Parts: sequence; structure tokens; C-alpha cells
Amino acid sequence: MNSPDKTAEKQRGRPFNKGQSGNPKGRPRGSRNATTLAIEILLDGQAQALTQKAIDLALTGDMSALRLCLDRIMPVRKDRPVTFELPTIKSAQDAAKVSSAVLAAVASGDLTPADAGEISKLIDTWVKAFETAELAERLERLERMTSQ
Repeated sequence: MNSPDKTAEKQRGRPFNKGQSGNPKGRPRGSRNATTLAIEILLDGQAQALTQKAIDLALTGDMSALRLCLDRIMPVRKDRPVTFELPTIKSAQDAAKVSSAVLAAVASGDLTPADAGEISKLIDTWVKAFETAELAERLERLERMTSQ
């Protein structure tokens, strides 16, 4: 049976210091994958012809080519602006009213639950920033009072 002193040298986990690679002479920054480079060499100068072929296939009814072309022309929107009535936030207590307005907008179908989640994150961030600023102000006032 090994003693605890001998097993300490064999422990795993974080064997390297922070910022130190296990292979300092490893792959240089900015180097590119050999397969990617080979494909680029093969396709060099063929981009226009390949694009035209995809368009021709799409026009003849090839659904995969059509989807590829349409995805390039008009990609799926990942985000969109939303408009709905939102009460003004002037204090942390107002955040409850705003959250109620967001829930009401979801219930009425004006907002998707995903949009409401993102807006709620913004509200939480605002409340945290407001509370932090308020706490700093109160601390500053206390320090002024004690120093007098």
C-alpha cells in the first residue's frame, strides 16, 4: 500500500501553473487546419461556378439547393425588436410593476416567453445596478457622517 507522501506526486487535476501550457512549443497561434487549407486550395477560383450551380439546381427544383440559396439570401432572424407598453423604472420597487407588464404581454400574446425571459434579464440587471448604486451612495453618506 502506498503512503500518502508518495501519492501526492501522482495527483491529477491542475498539473500546470495558470497560463502555462503543457506543450509550450505546441501549435502556433493562427495556424490553420491542414484539411481546411487543402479544401480552400481545391475550391480556389471555383466559388462563382459552384454558386451558379447551386442556383441552377435550386431553380430546377432541388430542395436542398433551394434551401441553401434561401438561407444565404435571407438567413433566419435570431432576434427581433419588440414593442409593447412598459412602465417607467425609477426605483427597485418599480421593477415589480415592469415584471407584471412583461407577464401581461406574454399572456396577451404580444411577447413570446423567450422575449420575456430576455427582457426579464435586462430588468434584473437594471435592479442590481440600481441597488449597487444606492448602496454605494448610502455607504458614502455613512462615511461622511462618521468622519464629521
